[in-house]
Amino acid sequence: MNQSHHTLSGQGLIESMIALAGCSKQQRIIIAGEKSIELTMELERRGYRHVAATANCGKPAEQYDVALVDWRRRTFRALDATLDWLVDFLRPEGVLVAWTDPQKQAARENLSAALESRGFIIETTTVHANGYGVSARRRDVKPIPKAA
Repeated sequence: MNQSHHTLSGQGLIESMIALAGCSKQQRIIIAGEKSIELTMELERRGYRHVAATANCGKPAEQYDVALVDWRRRTFRALDATLDWLVDFLRPEGVLVAWTDPQKQAARENLSAALESRGFIIETTTVHANGYGVSARRRDVKPIPKAA
């Protein structure tokens, strides 16, 4: 597992999430969180054409390659419930990136445990002044090579 520590401005969030996911503009991306519509529009502005917010993503059918979850200023209990629902949208080989408030170590461990209980392994973590990011994949699936 890789870990990095950086300072991150609000505008750097989307770049950090994309970097953690290692996603390309051709992949299908679903975004969850309070600002999912705004993040969807920002990704579209940057040339990502297959992006949906959870508000308009359709029925779960393992149709997304990447799930980006911006869960800052929200409770872990709500995140836990969202993860139960969200994982059904993600393809078996897909990657899930969760971004939370920079919290105590116990809260980070809760996030890791929540992902692991759903069959994910943590690949990378990052800590910034305004958040903690985690990139995870399902345990039994090898990652797909990144598209250019």
